[in-house]
Amino acid sequence: MDKREDQIYREAAALWRAVFDEPPPAADGSTILDILTRRLPMAEYQRLRSLHLRPATITGPGQARRRGELG
Repeated sequence: MDKREDQIYREAAALWRAVFDEPPPAADGSTILDILTRRLPMAEYQRLRSLHLRPATITGPGQARRRGELG
């Protein structure tokens, strides 16, 4: 295992132990991350709201920003 793969494995294993409080499965780091992300619940989408941002400065998917639209 090269240095990069070893680092990925160590970080994935540490994340697994932190999230599930159990030893990680016997697999490489990318497989552990794949299993970990599949076991986590889906997060809900929350609209971006802030007192410090004006609606004109917030764009979402599919909204093009044109020069001069920001007030």
